[in-house]
Amino acid sequence: MPDAMKRKGLFVRKSIRSASQESEPHEMTRHLSALNLTAIGIGAIIGAGIFVITGTAAAEYAGPGIILSFILAAIVCALAGLCYAELSSMIPISGGAYSYSYVSMGEFPAWLVGWSIIAQYLFTASTVAVGWSGYLASLLKEFGLALPQSLTTSPIIYTAESGWGLSGAIINLPAMFMVACVGLLITVGLKAATRFNNMMVVIKLGTIALFVILGLFFIKAKNLSPFIPENTGVFGEFGFSGVLRGTSIVFFAYTGFDLIATLAQETINPQKALPRGILGSLGICALAYIATSLVLVGVVSYKLLGVPDPMTIALNAMGSNLVWITFIVKIAIIAGLSSVALGNLLAQSRVFFAMGKDGLLPPAFSKLHKTSKTPFFSSVVAVSVCLVLSGIFPVSILGNLVSMATLFIFAIVCLGVLILRYKHPEFERSFKVPFVPFIPIAGIIGCLASMTFLPKATWIQLGIWLGIGLLTYFAYGMKHSKLRA
Repeated sequence: MPDAMKRKGLFVRKSIRSASQESEPHEMTRHLSALNLTAIGIGAIIGAGIFVITGTAAAEYAGPGIILSFILAAIVCALAGLCYAELSSMIPISGGAYSYSYVSMGEFPAWLVGWSIIAQYLFTASTVAVGWSGYLASLLKEFGLALPQSLTTSPIIYTAESGWGLSGAIINLPAMFMVACVGLLITVGLKAATRFNNMMVVIKLGTIALFVILGLFFIKAKNLSPFIPENTGVFGEFGFSGVLRGTSIVFFAYTGFDLIATLAQETINPQKALPRGILGSLGICALAYIATSLVLVGVVSYKLLGVPDPMTIALNAMGSNLVWITFIVKIAIIAGLSSVALGNLLAQSRVFFAMGKDGLLPPAFSKLHKTSKTPFFSSVVAVSVCLVLSGIFPVSILGNLVSMATLFIFAIVCLGVLILRYKHPEFERSFKVPFVPFIPIAGIIGCLASMTFLPKATWIQLGIWLGIGLLTYFAYGMKHSKLRA
């Protein structure tokens, strides 16, 4: 095929060399170490997944088998994490999976991945904000300050039985307030955001350790039996199919390690620091999740956990003499959830920045603030969209869509490793996925299989989102692509 036709095609690829040039000295400041990246990863991973989604998944789908769901999800994430580590060591530029897809598969696949990343990060931050609102309302209630339900819950609801509807609420005001505060922090600069995140990570890990250690003394065998409740006759509602559906849903809990890759251009020695940050944060969080889910379903019946603040239910069940611990844990959860929103909005602004540099989004997205040297406009857009989403949508809708988008992205990343291994075996990789092609193929199969267990409504939501993305690409991105120019 002539070069001119290749350049006009949907699969025009960015070369490894041109991608590598983007990682050379530029206007952003490099000051993130492997330890900083690990902390950012932990801060982004530990959040709504363990503090909010776990209870819903256990109550509606898996029962005590949610522990197995977390283990299976960790295995799939580990496969994807290894692939992320290799690609980040080879293509250390902003954009993460979007940039990797641009190099390995071409512009159109990269756009679909980038558009899915937008859903992943923005909807994750919004889900976290809704969970934050639930825990804040629960904490204030203990002090006799009951916030109006019409201002603390989502006005839009969705159930598989009745479909879409209105709850009667006006708006989730606390969720929007948290997003606004985090948004202000990420526009100040990365150093300030990093310091805040480090503090939150210490608080979160300490709180989870306290919850697990104390909860071990209150686990009751009857709450863990049957470990996998009998299927109701509906696929995905308990039984082993429920465990698999639970795996797809709690997959949301592991999202976050991938956003480390979007900070490549602000990282010292990214070829080595990025893989360490990705795999280190994923390993630490997997251990924390499995232990926490064991305590959660062991202390109380899984049937009681279908609430926005399941850890509160478990803590209350431990006895009135632990009220002070309940208070500490709630404070830590409220503080910790904010770091998840921070990490995702931070990463989203960098993805917007990368897409703006490529011309697929308007030039304003690629502009850096003169003082903070951060993508200010991209940050404002990310925060503004998140404000709207967190104000009107509930956890269930947002969380499932994040899981679907993330699984799709991870499958593409695994495929990218295979493509580049065979097309460009000569390029230097400071980290290599072992047992290629088996691990990348297993990662692809694991991600696609997990997607099949998500509800039909989530597939429809993803289809609508990608449809909007296609319209945006053909209306703007395709015409303004710098690679085509």
